[in-house]
Amino acid sequence: MKRADYLSWDEYFMGIALLSSMRSKDPSTQVGACIVNAEKRIISMGYNGMPHCCDDDEYPWGHEEGLNSKYLYVCHAELNAILNSNTSVRGCTVYTTLFPCNECAKAIIQAGVAEVVYLSDKYADSDSVRASKRMFDSAGVVYRPYVVSEKTVELSL
Repeated sequence: MKRADYLSWDEYFMGIALLSSMRSKDPSTQVGACIVNAEKRIISMGYNGMPHCCDDDEYPWGHEEGLNSKYLYVCHAELNAILNSNTSVRGCTVYTTLFPCNECAKAIIQAGVAEVVYLSDKYADSDSVRASKRMFDSAGVVYRPYVVSEKTVELSL
């Protein structure tokens, strides 16, 4: 008889997104994303960080104004996952630890992602997230919250 306490697909893929978020060097917000196709195969992963070839130590990580703001430089997890893919993400599902901003929503829609599963929607009242939801609704992109389970997963080396 097979064991009963294995991870569901949602638990597995959100776990991958959470693990990916741990690669982020952002001191305040770590976000991870995992893109999965209809066959439940991981297509790509990403986390929020500086663009390739831009040294993490040469760019700001703070919330200051102007050119000293991380927001001008950091690539978000969802965009990185789309850009990291070696194949089309059309029809795929993206698991993300934070509801996508409006810029990532545009990339998700343009790339043809069909569904967004998110862990946190802590910026739900922001214009950025309201715009994301409006665009997702218009484009037919399904979005749903990840349902947190009682399971705990411990990683050790």
